[in-house]
Amino acid sequence: MKKYIIELKKISKWYGSFQVLKDCSFHIKKGEVVVICGPSGSGKSTLIKIINALETFQEGELFIDGILIHRKTNLPKLRSRIGMVFQHFELFPHLSVMENLTIAQIKVLKRSKEQAKATAHKYLKRVDLLNHSNKYPGQLSGGQQQRVAIARALTMDPSIILLDEPTSALDPEMVSEVLEVIRSLAEEGMTMICVTHEMGFARKVSKRIIFIDQGTILEDCSSQAFFSDSKKISNRAQKFLEKVLKH
Repeated sequence: MKKYIIELKKISKWYGSFQVLKDCSFHIKKGEVVVICGPSGSGKSTLIKIINALETFQEGELFIDGILIHRKTNLPKLRSRIGMVFQHFELFPHLSVMENLTIAQIKVLKRSKEQAKATAHKYLKRVDLLNHSNKYPGQLSGGQQQRVAIARALTMDPSIILLDEPTSALDPEMVSEVLEVIRSLAEEGMTMICVTHEMGFARKVSKRIIFIDQGTILEDCSSQAFFSDSKKISNRAQKFLEKVLKH
Protein backbone atom coordinates (compact mmCIF):
# COMPACT_ATOMS: atom_id res chain seq x y z
CA MET A 1 0.00 0.00 0.00
CA LYS A 2 1.38 3.38 -1.01
CA LYS A 3 1.92 5.75 1.91
CA TYR A 4 1.07 8.91 -0.01
CA ILE A 5 -1.05 9.57 -3.10
CA ILE A 6 0.79 12.84 -3.80
CA GLU A 7 4.32 13.74 -2.75
CA LEU A 8 6.32 16.85 -3.65
CA LYS A 9 9.99 17.06 -2.74
CA LYS A 10 11.74 20.45 -2.96
CA ILE A 11 9.87 21.61 -6.06
CA SER A 12 11.28 24.84 -7.52
CA LYS A 13 10.17 26.67 -10.64
CA TRP A 14 11.35 29.74 -12.52
CA TYR A 15 9.79 31.91 -15.21
CA GLY A 16 12.95 33.25 -16.79
CA SER A 17 14.95 34.76 -13.94
CA PHE A 18 11.92 35.01 -11.62
CA GLN A 19 11.56 32.15 -9.15
CA VAL A 20 7.87 31.46 -8.64
CA LEU A 21 8.23 28.38 -6.37
CA LYS A 22 10.99 27.77 -3.83
CA ASP A 23 11.71 24.29 -2.41
CA CYS A 24 8.05 23.35 -1.98
CA SER A 25 7.57 20.04 -0.19
CA PHE A 26 4.45 18.30 1.13
CA HIS A 27 2.64 14.97 0.90
CA ILE A 28 -1.02 14.01 0.88
CA LYS A 29 -2.65 10.75 1.92
CA LYS A 30 -5.64 9.18 0.19
CA GLY A 31 -8.86 10.80 1.34
CA GLU A 32 -7.31 14.01 2.60
CA VAL A 33 -8.86 17.35 1.70
CA VAL A 34 -6.22 20.05 1.57
CA VAL A 35 -6.69 23.76 0.89
CA ILE A 36 -3.83 25.80 -0.57
CA CYS A 37 -4.24 29.47 0.22
CA GLY A 38 -2.21 32.65 0.16
CA PRO A 39 -2.18 36.11 -1.41
CA SER A 40 -2.57 36.68 -5.14
CA GLY A 41 0.62 35.91 -7.06
CA SER A 42 2.02 33.64 -4.37
CA GLY A 43 2.33 30.58 -6.64
CA LYS A 44 -0.79 28.64 -5.59
CA SER A 45 -2.17 27.99 -9.07
CA THR A 46 1.28 27.18 -10.45
CA LEU A 47 1.73 24.60 -7.70
CA ILE A 48 -1.57 22.84 -8.40
CA LYS A 49 -0.92 22.85 -12.17
CA ILE A 50 2.48 21.20 -11.60
CA ILE A 51 0.71 18.30 -9.87
CA ASN A 52 -1.34 17.76 -13.05
CA ALA A 53 1.72 18.26 -15.30
CA LEU A 54 0.16 21.36 -16.86
CA GLU A 55 3.27 23.25 -15.74
CA THR A 56 6.85 21.99 -15.67
CA PHE A 57 9.36 22.51 -12.87
CA GLN A 58 13.13 22.82 -12.92
CA GLU A 59 14.14 21.28 -9.57
CA GLY A 60 12.72 18.69 -7.21
CA GLU A 61 10.65 15.50 -7.51
CA LEU A 62 6.94 14.81 -7.89
CA PHE A 63 5.32 11.45 -7.14
CA ILE A 64 1.69 10.59 -7.98
CA ASP A 65 0.46 7.27 -6.59
CA GLY A 66 4.09 6.35 -5.95
CA ILE A 67 5.14 7.01 -9.56
CA LEU A 68 7.92 9.51 -10.21
CA ILE A 69 6.69 12.06 -12.75
CA HIS A 70 9.17 13.16 -15.42
CA ARG A 71 9.28 14.15 -19.09
CA LYS A 72 8.78 10.58 -20.34
CA THR A 73 5.71 9.99 -18.19
CA ASN A 74 2.54 9.16 -20.12
CA LEU A 75 0.82 12.48 -19.42
CA PRO A 76 -2.65 11.62 -20.82
CA LYS A 77 -2.69 8.52 -18.62
CA LEU A 78 -1.55 10.55 -15.61
CA ARG A 79 -4.20 13.21 -16.19
CA SER A 80 -6.90 10.57 -16.49
CA ARG A 81 -6.20 9.77 -12.82
CA ILE A 82 -6.29 13.42 -11.75
CA GLY A 83 -9.49 15.41 -12.20
CA MET A 84 -8.86 19.13 -12.75
CA VAL A 85 -11.48 21.83 -12.20
CA PHE A 86 -10.45 25.27 -13.43
CA GLN A 87 -11.41 28.77 -12.41
CA HIS A 88 -13.06 29.52 -15.77
CA PHE A 89 -14.70 26.11 -16.33
CA GLU A 90 -12.80 25.29 -19.58
CA LEU A 91 -15.82 23.61 -21.17
CA PHE A 92 -15.98 23.21 -24.95
CA PRO A 93 -18.52 25.87 -26.00
CA HIS A 94 -19.42 24.13 -29.28
CA LEU A 95 -20.25 20.83 -27.55
CA SER A 96 -23.36 20.01 -25.52
CA VAL A 97 -23.07 19.23 -21.83
CA MET A 98 -23.34 15.51 -22.61
CA GLU A 99 -20.65 15.76 -25.28
CA ASN A 100 -18.38 17.65 -22.88
CA LEU A 101 -18.71 14.76 -20.43
CA THR A 102 -18.21 11.92 -22.90
CA ILE A 103 -15.45 13.06 -25.27
CA ALA A 104 -12.49 12.38 -22.93
CA GLN A 105 -13.99 9.11 -21.70
CA ILE A 106 -14.16 7.85 -25.30
CA LYS A 107 -10.81 9.21 -26.48
CA VAL A 108 -8.66 8.69 -23.36
CA LEU A 109 -10.32 5.84 -21.46
CA LYS A 110 -11.50 4.11 -24.67
CA ARG A 111 -15.00 3.62 -23.36
CA SER A 112 -17.86 2.93 -25.75
CA LYS A 113 -20.35 5.74 -26.39
CA GLU A 114 -22.94 3.84 -24.35
CA GLN A 115 -20.59 3.41 -21.39
CA ALA A 116 -19.52 7.05 -21.56
CA LYS A 117 -23.11 8.28 -21.67
CA ALA A 118 -24.10 6.08 -18.72
CA THR A 119 -21.23 7.47 -16.66
CA ALA A 120 -22.08 11.03 -17.71
CA HIS A 121 -25.71 10.50 -16.67
CA LYS A 122 -24.56 9.26 -13.27
CA TYR A 123 -22.48 12.34 -12.52
CA LEU A 124 -24.87 14.89 -14.05
CA LYS A 125 -27.46 13.48 -11.67
CA ARG A 126 -24.87 13.74 -8.90
CA VAL A 127 -24.54 17.52 -9.48
CA ASP A 128 -28.30 17.93 -10.12
CA LEU A 129 -27.95 18.87 -13.81
CA LEU A 130 -29.34 15.84 -15.63
CA ASN A 131 -32.12 17.96 -17.14
CA HIS A 132 -29.49 20.17 -18.84
CA SER A 133 -27.57 17.44 -20.66
CA ASN A 134 -28.54 18.64 -24.16
CA LYS A 135 -27.80 22.31 -23.52
CA TYR A 136 -24.61 24.11 -24.48
CA PRO A 137 -22.35 25.80 -21.89
CA GLY A 138 -23.44 29.27 -23.02
CA GLN A 139 -27.02 28.43 -22.05
CA LEU A 140 -26.03 27.73 -18.43
CA SER A 141 -25.27 29.99 -15.48
CA GLY A 142 -21.71 30.19 -14.19
CA GLY A 143 -22.57 28.00 -11.22
CA GLN A 144 -24.13 25.40 -13.49
CA GLN A 145 -21.09 25.44 -15.80
CA GLN A 146 -18.77 24.84 -12.87
CA ARG A 147 -20.91 21.96 -11.66
CA VAL A 148 -20.71 20.49 -15.17
CA ALA A 149 -16.92 20.88 -14.99
CA ILE A 150 -16.87 18.99 -11.69
CA ALA A 151 -19.07 16.23 -13.17
CA ARG A 152 -16.74 16.03 -16.18
CA ALA A 153 -13.76 15.53 -13.89
CA LEU A 154 -15.60 12.77 -12.00
CA THR A 155 -16.47 10.84 -15.18
CA MET A 156 -12.79 9.95 -15.54
CA ASP A 157 -12.85 8.04 -12.21
CA PRO A 158 -9.93 10.05 -10.85
CA SER A 159 -7.93 9.20 -7.75
CA ILE A 160 -7.50 12.91 -7.02
CA ILE A 161 -9.50 16.07 -7.73
CA LEU A 162 -7.62 19.37 -8.10
CA LEU A 163 -9.65 22.58 -7.92
CA ASP A 164 -8.05 25.86 -8.94
CA GLU A 165 -10.11 28.68 -7.40
CA PRO A 166 -13.35 26.99 -8.50
CA THR A 167 -15.63 29.80 -7.27
CA SER A 168 -13.65 32.97 -7.98
CA ALA A 169 -15.27 33.56 -11.41
CA LEU A 170 -18.80 33.17 -10.02
CA ASP A 171 -21.35 35.66 -8.80
CA PRO A 172 -21.70 35.42 -4.99
CA GLU A 173 -25.15 33.81 -5.19
CA MET A 174 -23.75 30.97 -7.33
CA VAL A 175 -20.84 30.18 -5.03
CA SER A 176 -22.82 28.16 -2.49
CA GLU A 177 -24.18 25.65 -5.04
CA VAL A 178 -20.65 24.81 -6.21
CA LEU A 179 -19.22 24.66 -2.68
CA GLU A 180 -22.02 22.29 -1.67
CA VAL A 181 -21.00 19.82 -4.40
CA ILE A 182 -17.34 20.04 -3.34
CA ARG A 183 -18.28 19.62 0.33
CA SER A 184 -20.29 16.47 -0.40
CA LEU A 185 -17.36 14.99 -2.36
CA ALA A 186 -15.09 15.69 0.61
CA GLU A 187 -17.50 13.89 2.93
CA GLU A 188 -17.44 10.87 0.63
CA GLY A 189 -13.66 10.55 1.00
CA MET A 190 -12.44 11.98 -2.31
CA THR A 191 -8.80 13.11 -2.20
CA MET A 192 -8.87 16.82 -3.02
CA ILE A 193 -6.56 19.80 -3.25
CA CYS A 194 -8.37 23.10 -3.56
CA VAL A 195 -6.86 26.52 -4.18
CA THR A 196 -9.41 28.97 -2.79
CA HIS A 197 -9.99 32.31 -1.12
CA GLU A 198 -13.20 31.00 0.44
CA MET A 199 -11.91 30.71 3.99
CA GLY A 200 -15.28 29.80 5.44
CA PHE A 201 -15.44 26.83 3.09
CA ALA A 202 -11.80 25.95 3.82
CA ARG A 203 -12.52 25.95 7.54
CA LYS A 204 -15.53 23.65 7.21
CA VAL A 205 -14.26 21.16 4.64
CA SER A 206 -10.46 20.87 4.66
CA LYS A 207 -8.40 18.74 6.99
CA ARG A 208 -5.20 20.65 6.24
CA ILE A 209 -4.16 24.13 5.18
CA ILE A 210 -1.03 24.86 3.15
CA PHE A 211 -0.27 28.58 3.21
CA ILE A 212 2.09 29.87 0.55
CA ASP A 213 3.58 33.34 0.10
CA GLN A 214 6.07 34.49 -2.55
CA GLY A 215 6.58 30.90 -3.69
CA THR A 216 7.44 29.55 -0.24
CA ILE A 217 5.28 27.29 1.92
CA LEU A 218 5.08 29.05 5.29
CA GLU A 219 2.44 26.86 6.93
CA ASP A 220 1.38 23.23 6.58
CA CYS A 221 -0.90 22.42 9.48
CA SER A 222 -4.35 21.19 10.44
CA SER A 223 -7.24 23.47 9.57
CA GLN A 224 -8.11 23.69 13.24
CA ALA A 225 -4.63 24.92 14.13
CA PHE A 226 -4.62 27.41 11.26
CA PHE A 227 -7.95 28.99 12.11
CA SER A 228 -8.15 28.51 15.88
CA ASP A 229 -4.61 28.96 17.18
CA SER A 230 -3.22 32.03 15.43
CA LYS A 231 -0.36 32.36 17.91
CA LYS A 232 1.21 29.22 16.43
CA ILE A 233 1.18 30.40 12.82
CA SER A 234 3.49 32.93 11.17
CA ASN A 235 2.86 36.67 11.31
CA ARG A 236 2.39 36.65 7.51
CA ALA A 237 -0.34 33.99 7.75
CA GLN A 238 -2.00 35.88 10.62
CA LYS A 239 -2.14 39.08 8.56
CA PHE A 240 -3.55 37.18 5.58
CA LEU A 241 -6.28 35.65 7.74
CA GLU A 242 -7.17 38.97 9.34
CA LYS A 243 -7.59 40.51 5.91
CA VAL A 244 -9.64 37.77 4.21
CA LEU A 245 -11.90 37.03 7.18
CA LYS A 246 -13.03 40.65 7.28
CA HIS A 247 -14.63 40.27 3.83
